[in-house]
Amino acid sequence: MELRTDLAVEAREIASEEIRDVDYKSEETKGLFIERLNVKTKRASQLMGKDAGRYITVNLPPLTDNIRDTDERLPVIAQEIGRLLPVNGMVLVVGLGNPEITPDALGPRCVSKVLATRHITGEIARSTGLDRLRAVAVLKTGVTGQTGIETGELILSVVKRIKPTAVIVIDALASLRLERLGCTLQISDTGIAPGAGVGNHRTKICKETLGVPVIALGVPTVVDAVTMVSDLVDVQNEAQQRELREKVSPRGSTMVVTPKEIDLLIDRASQLLSLSINMALHTGIEPSDLLSLL
Repeated sequence: MELRTDLAVEAREIASEEIRDVDYKSEETKGLFIERLNVKTKRASQLMGKDAGRYITVNLPPLTDNIRDTDERLPVIAQEIGRLLPVNGMVLVVGLGNPEITPDALGPRCVSKVLATRHITGEIARSTGLDRLRAVAVLKTGVTGQTGIETGELILSVVKRIKPTAVIVIDALASLRLERLGCTLQISDTGIAPGAGVGNHRTKICKETLGVPVIALGVPTVVDAVTMVSDLVDVQNEAQQRELREKVSPRGSTMVVTPKEIDLLIDRASQLLSLSINMALHTGIEPSDLLSLL
């Protein structure tokens, strides 16, 4: 039975073996446990079901706990994002997801707090002291059911028009286990396939499709119901797998599980990510000055 997860560290666990050409390292920085995976070959990518590239997993205290603007997590996460970004040039920040569905609203909520600066140029920038800000454009894509446009098509058209040097995409993720919801942040340079974690595959948003580096950020907010039950129950054969799937996902509908405090989780996660992205993009500005501009 297929176990659905967007997290590379969980995909490595599912593979249940030390896969060659996958480097794994872990470290602790300012109380945060950080895991680093580097999938280096096509074979390793196929075994893990994850594209070749770098995956950084930051294990967080529960995001439903309070987060302050001066939280020590911010510079750590900002530094990890900054390592994957080009040094110079405009960056397009994209929030994926449906703002009307809370577990899927992370992307839109996050980019609403990212500082858009592409339009601040010339004398206005110099006279206001904002000429040190990096050029940043922000986009909320919605979902195909709302717009009739594939998310990948929409982003590609904007990239062709404004020509950023990199794209940051933010999306809610699916995890294998409930204990990771709201406690994990994944950063990768491999792009993202919207909806893949819950079986709703769309055009992949990556360097190959957009022509520029794509940095993907996400926090798991849901667990696929079949995946969760499969992880809890020992399924012995294919018949039991089929029976389990029919009970948990009647009529083939995809069911997901999310925490009861999902509203608070999304609010805190979007705040943490937006502040970290702003710090990563505008390195020449003090965090307190950035906060005053939001």
